[in-house]
Amino acid sequence: MASSIVVLKFHTPEGAEQGLAIAADLQKQHLLEIQDVATVTWPEGKKKPKTVHGAGACGGAWYGAFWGMLIGWIFFLPFLGAAWGAAMGAIGGAFSDYGIGNEFIENVRSKVTEGSSALFLLVGQVTTDRVVEAFKAAPEFEVIATNLSQEQEEKLKEAFAH
Repeated sequence: MASSIVVLKFHTPEGAEQGLAIAADLQKQHLLEIQDVATVTWPEGKKKPKTVHGAGACGGAWYGAFWGMLIGWIFFLPFLGAAWGAAMGAIGGAFSDYGIGNEFIENVRSKVTEGSSALFLLVGQVTTDRVVEAFKAAPEFEVIATNLSQEQEEKLKEAFAH
């Protein structure tokens, strides 16, 4: 089965950790296959977010490099300046090969801001109805980006609408 990236934005810095706990429990129940995970936490008053890869869920060196590049591209590239950004243009093109285009990156960048957090999930099989039901107990969040088809993403956003 193909993997999908799903990014959930929480309205508090603690939300992503709480969402991760729900996802990990769903994985233990074999309702959600987490291939890898990363969290981004951005407390009030901080210039940039803190990122954690894996968080005990799984993952390997390849995924670590992937998340590091993706999250760096989203959150840290704007701090590095235009000259560095121009040199990194080729990396952005590489992400688009995996369904992660500029719209995906800009959407995440514009919504995960100071005072919020995000849970980045690389998932395989999902028992959708059970996962949706379990996440209704999560702190307020929104699905802000996926590399699913537009129809799949709309269904997911509709299912998670609080």
